[in-house]
Amino acid sequence: MSSVAEPTWFLLTETLVIAYVAVVNTTYLVLMLLAYFDLRDGSRRLAPEHRAALKHSPLLPAISVLAPCFNEAATIRESVQAMLKLEYPNYEVVVINDGSRDDTLAILIEAFRLYKSARAIGQTIQTKPIKAVYESRDPIRLVVIDKQNGGKADALNAGLRVARSPLVAITDSDSLLDNEALLLAAKPFLEDSATLAVGGIIRVANGCDIDAGRVVRVGVPRSFLAASQIIEYLRAFLGGRIAFSLLKSLLVISGAFGLFQREALITARGFDTRTVGEDMELIVRLHHLWSRKRAPYRIVFVPDSLCWTQVPERLKVLRAQRNRWQRGAVESITRHAGLLFNPHYGTIGLFGLPYFALLEIVGPAVELLGYLLTVVGLIFGIVGIGTAILFFTASIAYGLTLSVGAVLLAEMTERHYLGLGNLFRLLIVAVLEHFWLHQLMILWRTSGLIDGLRGKGGWGLMERKHFQQRKQRGAQAADAQR
Repeated sequence: MSSVAEPTWFLLTETLVIAYVAVVNTTYLVLMLLAYFDLRDGSRRLAPEHRAALKHSPLLPAISVLAPCFNEAATIRESVQAMLKLEYPNYEVVVINDGSRDDTLAILIEAFRLYKSARAIGQTIQTKPIKAVYESRDPIRLVVIDKQNGGKADALNAGLRVARSPLVAITDSDSLLDNEALLLAAKPFLEDSATLAVGGIIRVANGCDIDAGRVVRVGVPRSFLAASQIIEYLRAFLGGRIAFSLLKSLLVISGAFGLFQREALITARGFDTRTVGEDMELIVRLHHLWSRKRAPYRIVFVPDSLCWTQVPERLKVLRAQRNRWQRGAVESITRHAGLLFNPHYGTIGLFGLPYFALLEIVGPAVELLGYLLTVVGLIFGIVGIGTAILFFTASIAYGLTLSVGAVLLAEMTERHYLGLGNLFRLLIVAVLEHFWLHQLMILWRTSGLIDGLRGKGGWGLMERKHFQQRKQRGAQAADAQR
């Protein structure tokens, strides 16, 4: 290749990458604007007076809260205590101990006075052997399943076998459901019997004050890594899933919290144990099944139904998590590739899945290519400073706008960050993360894409910590939010 042709090819590729990144971020911006108008409207949100009436209504369907756990001794007591205090008139908590090697089961037995129960176990879905089912001697609706280790999906399937309610809530045992989370998530099921699944918003618990398993003061963690994930979660949920729900294209309900029609999960044969992204794969499969049989259905997102989760504060743990998430997305898309650009599946086939495949899965690799081309081009004089500025504007400045927008959207929700100090810290983090952490994220997600295409399995490194308990100096601020 001649010396003239090579720079031409190089610059063409760089231009295409810049155009791609600009399209991706413009799409994000449009989705965020849709979310803004929906939050501002608020007509679909449950009014406080209606919430008070529903809390004691016998018309609400019963819910089984499924919480799988594996080596969760550090947080299991607090999490279960919080789940037993939810403001919902008819629910049970089903904790699935998935072969923990630490003291998780012993802590549960002692803390909640458990005994071996003769409760029936359904045979519709096959799982790893269930060793025992426990219930409490106290007047609390708690069931604990002890089973052979089989992974999260298998544990959830075991929970489906034991659950007795028409609705099942899926949550992580290291997460904290807000008091009204079930109440708000149940609303779409009351409105339309065709509702299959409802997703809630996941917020970061790091930096918040916890009292008896309840977030009483919303705070910003000192850890920059944890604080940056607040921005990321707000972008994903407030800037993305609200819009996808409106467009009938919601593909992800977080494994940390979702509410499902139990019969729909049984029909779909439960969670897929062969993937590390069982939460997304299930939702795509529900879309696939119900669209194929042309049955009416709804899968929606409720931004007020809230779950708090701990996020990693070490780069090594965060890298493993993001690699796993990307591998799960790759598996979900490739297993249901027949939906892509297929008009038979409506907005899911024409928008939802193509968006995810072309922007969320391939996007990080394309952006990483853009960084490499720009740096190499600058070093060898192929790319001018104007082109480099154009790329960094498309990548960083645009992304920065979205991050700041997500923080401002959070101020429109009920559990926002109190005080100008917290808001200012979040805005500073929103700026700084785009100058180093964002680049690490696209590197990790690109690695996850490659691993997903290679079929790599396993969950990777995980870490559990005790929740930060309420501080006395924050008592007045906490009481103000109750």
